[in-house]
Amino acid sequence: MADITNFYKPSDSPLLNQVRQVLRLRHMSRSTEKSYLYYILDYIYFYNKRHPQEMGVDEIRGYLSHLAIHKNVAASTQNIALSALLFLYREVLKSDLPDIDNIERARRPKRLPVVLTRSEVQKVLAIADGVEGLFLQLLYGTGMRLMEGLRLRVKDVDFEQKEIIIRDGKGEQDRMTMLPKKLVEPLRQQLVYAQALYNIDLSVGLGEVELPYALAVKYPNAARDWRWQYIFPSPTRSVDRRTGCKRRHHLSEDRIQRAMKRALGEADINKNATPHTLRHSFATHLLENGYDIRTVQELLGHKDVQTTMVYTHVLNRGGKSVISPLDR
Repeated sequence: MADITNFYKPSDSPLLNQVRQVLRLRHMSRSTEKSYLYYILDYIYFYNKRHPQEMGVDEIRGYLSHLAIHKNVAASTQNIALSALLFLYREVLKSDLPDIDNIERARRPKRLPVVLTRSEVQKVLAIADGVEGLFLQLLYGTGMRLMEGLRLRVKDVDFEQKEIIIRDGKGEQDRMTMLPKKLVEPLRQQLVYAQALYNIDLSVGLGEVELPYALAVKYPNAARDWRWQYIFPSPTRSVDRRTGCKRRHHLSEDRIQRAMKRALGEADINKNATPHTLRHSFATHLLENGYDIRTVQELLGHKDVQTTMVYTHVLNRGGKSVISPLDR
């Protein structure tokens, strides 16, 4: 398998460069771009570097079977690979392959989300400190996804209305959630820290931040505007692999994930929890407090209420409210 660690940069492959171009034209996320390029390249290498135009539905099925049987990947991973190949043939190569719409997706097992109890959440948040602790509180207090929180800009928080606007969430949807009163002052202090870094960058001729889509072209001065800066900036500058510009990005996902793992260990909580578990816990605890499921659906940004319904299965009801005959 070839190395695609520099997948942001143009490569020697005209096909991969074409895939990149179409992905960015469709405003696909960086993580989607990375995943799609990986599986498209893996597919090509699996068939000894044959061009995808020389292959078809049988080869796609054969590759997916290889992933499931020999690599033992999860159903979700197999479906990502299928989505990448469908994107390649439909959107990039414009191939009208027969029966391509009939390729079966792997059936994902229905699993209940991992949820922390209120006391477990309190333990984790009491242990996690610093900017990571503040960020984990924000995830639990608002129900945001990890990347939604990391991408928050200064302009997205309304301290007066106690509201946070989440821009370009999953499915490129904007939504609004609450700003917990408990986090108002800590977030103000975080902005003081972020602005200090911003001023340092400006003093050395930097200070530009990455802007979504073509806003940098439409508003040339916006990249240096304080309102567009990240609330949780990285302590170090880095070179943007897409543009080659040196700038300050937001905190890394790994940093938050490590902080969560460390807090769980110190709290002696043996659940397979991640920062995303705080979002599950947010939803479950709201339902326990009597909020209607439509409200929770809106706060989470779910398109379908059926997605939100999964949290009703982990409430304190059902089997937990039934007394076993053994206990009687």
